[in-house]
Amino acid sequence: MNENNKMNAMLDKSTDEFIDFDKLEAQLEDELEDQMSDLQFLESEREQIGNPDSLGKTIKNVVWEQFLNQVAVTAGEDFIKENNGLTLDLSADAHIQTTENFKNGKIATHNTEINYQQRYNEWQDNFAKDENGNIVTHKTRSGKEEPTLIKGARKPFDESRPKGSARNHTDMDHTISAAEIIRDPEANAHLTKKEQIDFANSEKNLFEMDSSLNRSKSDKSTTDWLDTPNANGQKPKEIFDISDEDDKKMRQKDEEAREAYEQEKAEGERRSIEAGNKSRKKEAFRIGGKALRAVVMQLLAELVKEIIGKLVSWLKEKKKSLDSFIENIKIAIKSFVSKLKTHMVNAANTLVTTIATAIIGPVVEIIKKVWMILKQGWKSLKEAIAFFKNPKNQNMPISLKILEVGRIIMAGLSAIGALALGEVIENVLLPIPVLAVEIPLIGSLASIIGIFLGTVVAGLIGAIVINLLDRITAKKRRELSIENQVDKGNEILKTQKELHNVAVINTEKTKKQVVETISKRHVEAGKIIKESVSEIFDESKDREKRKVDFDEIDAALDGLLD
Repeated sequence: MNENNKMNAMLDKSTDEFIDFDKLEAQLEDELEDQMSDLQFLESEREQIGNPDSLGKTIKNVVWEQFLNQVAVTAGEDFIKENNGLTLDLSADAHIQTTENFKNGKIATHNTEINYQQRYNEWQDNFAKDENGNIVTHKTRSGKEEPTLIKGARKPFDESRPKGSARNHTDMDHTISAAEIIRDPEANAHLTKKEQIDFANSEKNLFEMDSSLNRSKSDKSTTDWLDTPNANGQKPKEIFDISDEDDKKMRQKDEEAREAYEQEKAEGERRSIEAGNKSRKKEAFRIGGKALRAVVMQLLAELVKEIIGKLVSWLKEKKKSLDSFIENIKIAIKSFVSKLKTHMVNAANTLVTTIATAIIGPVVEIIKKVWMILKQGWKSLKEAIAFFKNPKNQNMPISLKILEVGRIIMAGLSAIGALALGEVIENVLLPIPVLAVEIPLIGSLASIIGIFLGTVVAGLIGAIVINLLDRITAKKRRELSIENQVDKGNEILKTQKELHNVAVINTEKTKKQVVETISKRHVEAGKIIKESVSEIFDESKDREKRKVDFDEIDAALDGLLD
């Protein structure tokens, strides 16, 4: 059997027991019922931890950043000198300039691609200041407060602006005024002064208009100018007799110019992000230095990428087990050791096998012990959940939260006699001569591999725990949603029943009222009929009436004979 086969045989030994991830999840759910009562503590980070791909990207970035921060501790003054007098900082804010940070004067000073400090200083030079150095502001006619520009701030924009027609009494108006561009922190953060001026004087932004209208509009936006009345309550349309057609043209031009302006700024922001990432990469490899250091850093970068790729694939599996997870980690580490031999270590295959075994052994042991904690000792996991719920940690980036959770879980291993993983790997590798040689600025290869894998495993464990907790909380949210739907349905049924009961009562009441009304009318009708019949059959009344009639006839005859 050759050395490669021997190495595979030694490293491919299965773990002592099969651990089903889904069963572990169910067990966790039962054990942590009280701790998981607050289901909102992971909600704000759902986009970053809700699927394996985004979680893997988050972990990869934070592991690499944290590893380099740890290495920087040993780099000392030599690195700072090489890094333009700055200590190592690979955070996004240090390299990628955001509009919000630029507006507040927080500059990405580590960015070596674009001088944002110079951009910020030039931007601030446009504003009038009081005796204390504070920017002077004023209110516009529409009530908006804005910084006051110094005299001459607009001059660079006007120098190359095309002229209108003196014959037709027109000017070329900046639809989006130079003053608006000068005051815009987004434009000044992500566009050079030349790019700002070029846009201001481009066909996208220029509009030929009557000189009197241009002077009236001044620095205002088209819509503010058209819609804001003067002190006498008159708008430009009334003052200058602007036709509906011209009004529509000006508004349309403003809309088109603003759309182009936003696209210009978005492209500038994209370039800022690209420059920031390029700067971060340069600083990251600056800590690695030249030659041997550069090779080490490159191999470790490839290793973290491969390990996180294996993690993402494993998280996507329907049936996850500890065996399959460890096998994925072994594959990544064996690949790293093979590359180590090819690029750096001039050693026999036997020594390569020893190195691989020395690295994988502690890693597998730590992961198995973490599983033991998850299965039997809930203290560390509860501490991890408490860490998430602690208000002090709410503003911490999710990437650092994940790493801290991994470290909290690993810290629990001290109770069962486990040392820090990085130290374990370093101590195992140091006796191997080729790994004990000091590499300038970053220490021995054994030390670097130990530090790196300690950080990687912390990230892996944090990611697994986060994914596990997220699955549980997601399940709880679904259950609560169903319960709420059932409760809502019951409330609706209850309300419907109450409405039905009210309708029945109202129907009975109406029915009773109708019956009473009909009965009353029957009584009154009977009384009227009875009275009528009595009058018809009353003879004394009839005789009296006939007597009256005869008397009237006699009187009439006597009148005729007289």
